[in-house]
Amino acid sequence: MEEVKSKIANWVEAKAQVDRWRNAGEKIVFTNGCFDLLHLGHVDYLEKARAFGTKLVIGLNTDDSVSRFKGPDRPIQDQTSRARVLAALQFVDLVVPFDQDTPLELVSTLIPDVLVKGSDYLAENIVGAEVVKKHGGLVKTIEFVSGYSTSRIIEKIKKT
Repeated sequence: MEEVKSKIANWVEAKAQVDRWRNAGEKIVFTNGCFDLLHLGHVDYLEKARAFGTKLVIGLNTDDSVSRFKGPDRPIQDQTSRARVLAALQFVDLVVPFDQDTPLELVSTLIPDVLVKGSDYLAENIVGAEVVKKHGGLVKTIEFVSGYSTSRIIEKIKKT
């Protein structure tokens, strides 16, 4: 259990860990999201994101930022639960909660080598893309597994 909890960090801890990894020659991949009701689409996306480097850092929206973004009934799972579930995935190396409306400040703090988002974003519109590119990094998009979304799961539950 401590190993999983040690993969959840505040910004200061995350910056120090990313710097250690970078100094050891690791390639840092960053993505972000709410990851409420983790499902196959999330797992597939995160697994593919990790393949762009050697360490995967996830910026996790706090409960307040999820509510601002998704509405007052969200998230379904609280921040602690979402962070622990993500940290338990073997291909996730670090989970960093952020309360801002976008991950720009966190991306600017960590300066990942690769910034990843879903293919519903155009690479040039991904928040933090300019920062990452300015430092010689890459911006990638990943196709989602069709048919999987937290919103669909919630609707299915409501119908039963």
